[in-house]
This record gives sequence, structure tokens and C-alpha cells, in this order.
Amino acid sequence: MIDHQQILDAADRLAGIVHRTPTVPARWLSELVGGPVYLKCENLQRTGSFKLRGAYNRISQLTPQERARGVVAASAGNHAQGVALAAKLLGVDATVFMPEGATLPKIEATISYGARVEFAGSTIDESLESAMDFSQRTGAVLIHPFDHADVVAGQATVGLEIAEQHPEVRTVAVCTGGGGLLAGIELGVHKHAPQARVVGVQAAGAASYPASLKAGRPVAVEHMATLADGIAVAKPGQIDFDIIAAAGIDFLTVDDEQIARAVLMCLERSKQLVEPAGAAAAAAVLNHPELFEPPVVVTLSGGNVDPLLLLRILRRGLVAAGRYVVISALIPDRPGQLEQLLAQIAEHRGNVVTVSHNRTDPLLAVDECAAIVEVEVRGHEHAEEIRQALHEQGFRVDPF
Repeated sequence: MIDHQQILDAADRLAGIVHRTPTVPARWLSELVGGPVYLKCENLQRTGSFKLRGAYNRISQLTPQERARGVVAASAGNHAQGVALAAKLLGVDATVFMPEGATLPKIEATISYGARVEFAGSTIDESLESAMDFSQRTGAVLIHPFDHADVVAGQATVGLEIAEQHPEVRTVAVCTGGGGLLAGIELGVHKHAPQARVVGVQAAGAASYPASLKAGRPVAVEHMATLADGIAVAKPGQIDFDIIAAAGIDFLTVDDEQIARAVLMCLERSKQLVEPAGAAAAAAVLNHPELFEPPVVVTLSGGNVDPLLLLRILRRGLVAAGRYVVISALIPDRPGQLEQLLAQIAEHRGNVVTVSHNRTDPLLAVDECAAIVEVEVRGHEHAEEIRQALHEQGFRVDPF
């Protein structure tokens, strides 16, 4: 369906348009895996993700008549920006349908590249239905986010680069939504690194591939819930599914806590700002290092994250890493008890961030009150040390 020459042709078209993104060592993952791990930094790509590759490769091959009709796309943000910039570079009008909950930075970036933005539905799939309807009504060419051979060939250039940068690679971990990047990397890597095993990683709250592979055809997930909106795709693309199924690619899923911790670690240890969808593969290696034979290349597929969402993600990541803990305690409703509670936390080197003191909850006894204290700690053992110290001082600490 997509031969190697098509991928090489895509690489030629993209020369001078996309960055050849670097791979950087990730010692914090190498220590777990027991061998070299590298991060493929597509978060540093133009528009902040790999999506420009497939979008430009697709639009650049439209006929003059098709270009005159304009293009339309659907996306939570990354494909939107890729299509918008590609269309601008090629002088084509672009309309993008985005879910109602799309983040403001992604919306503004898409508009800044010159695309018209319309809002439809609450998921990428619902936005895609509106984009398809727009295409039928206006004649605009639909630029599918993942289910088109030209798009997959464009994404396959990531695989080409990985094989050229690390011909010795044994495992490649890939963030996966509809499957365009995964299918492309599978095709792009193996010509030059046939020994490499490619692994797909999906968010547990939007994992369409395991069920689809079991059924032998693309099937839709009935309900999705994940902070990784960029890979929250209910149904695999048919082209992508066929490539992935034929290759026998294995899948792992990661939950939101694991993703949040990976976002934190990428930022803290590798100095890479990565959105939740772009950190899924790193989360898989972080939580299942024994499943990845080194040398490993991990895709960081995107870095477009709303600063407000980033604050919440980092807080969750700190909690998952045992660096931030919420201590709930029932204390006697007497003067000085809250002070004693906080003094014990301070004595054991916990850094109190916020304190909530409740005396009026009807579930409390008349002679007790509840204290909820958010504390910065050094890890899970330190948090348990503080809880144990409070328990020994007579405080009833959650779990009560």
C-alpha cells in the first residue's frame, strides 16, 4: 500500500520544510532499562509536533484544481496547526474543525498560521464528522489526520530519521491515537533497521487498538476519558490498522497518572516540554522498563500544552512521583492542635503548601475538626514517615 520509494519521496518534499529533530539521551530511563534510551524530540518540530510532516506531504500533492477548492481538517490542535502551516506555505485556503474543549494556545496558533477555525463536538471524531460534511458541501479536500497514504508516508519520515540516527536501535516506543505515526514509523524504520521492534502506546482511557486488533477490524471505543487529548481517537484508521495488524505490533496502555509523571520527568530530567499525548511512550518505558530491549528510541510526539493544564499535570505528576502529598487528619477541636500537627510535619522536613481547616462539616463529631494539608516531600518513604509520626502523636491520619 505504501512502498519505501513513497517515503523517500516524502522526505524529499519535506526537506527544508520540517526540522530533522534531534534525539537526546535520557539517562533517567536508561538506568531503568539497563541500556541506552534516546528521546526523539518531535516536540521541537515546527508547529510543535510531527503532524506537519503528513499534512505537508498530503497537501503538496494536490492538483491545482484541488488546491483551488481549499482544504479542511479536524483536530484537537496538532494536526490543525500542521495543516494550517502547510496550507499557508503552499498558498491554499484552510478550514479546521476543532472540538469545543480545544485549548486556547492550540486554537490561537492555528489561527495565526492563517486557517479558519470552526468548533464542532467534544471529541476529534465528532469534529471529523463535521469536517467531512463541510468537504461534501463545499468541495474542500479533506486532509485526514491519520487515515491517508500520503499522511502516513509523511509521518514515516520520523522512522527514517530514527533509523539513520540510531541504526542499532532495538525498540521504538510510539505514542498512538489513530495510528498514523505508528504505522509510518513501522514502515520507515524497518528498511534500515530491520531488527527494531516497534511498540504502540495508548492512553488507557482511549485505547482503541487492543480491542480492534482482537476483533480483526477497527472498532470504536464507546467512551473516552484522558488528559492526553491528542491521542484520544475513538476508532483506528483503516490504512493504519492494516499496516499495524500486518506487522504484529504490540501495544501497551498507560493511565493519566503515569502520563502526568512522564510529563514531569521529561521536563525535569530532560528539559523537554511535552504535552500529555506526546509523553505516553515515555510513560510506558518509565513504568514497564523490562519490556523494552535497549537501545530504545522513545517518541516525544508533541509539545503543545496549555500552561493552565500544565500546572495541573505537573501537580498530578508530583503526586504520582511521591513528591507531593495530601494529608487528611481528624484532630481534637481544641486550641493549639492544628499548630501541633503542622509542627510535626515541619519537624520531619515536610514543606507545607496549603492548609484547610474545617470545623463545621456535619459528619464531624462535635469535639473534632478536619485538617487537610498539602505537603511537599522527598518521596513515598518520606511521606509515610510523616504519616507515621503524626499517628504516633495521636492524630487520626487518613486512612483513618
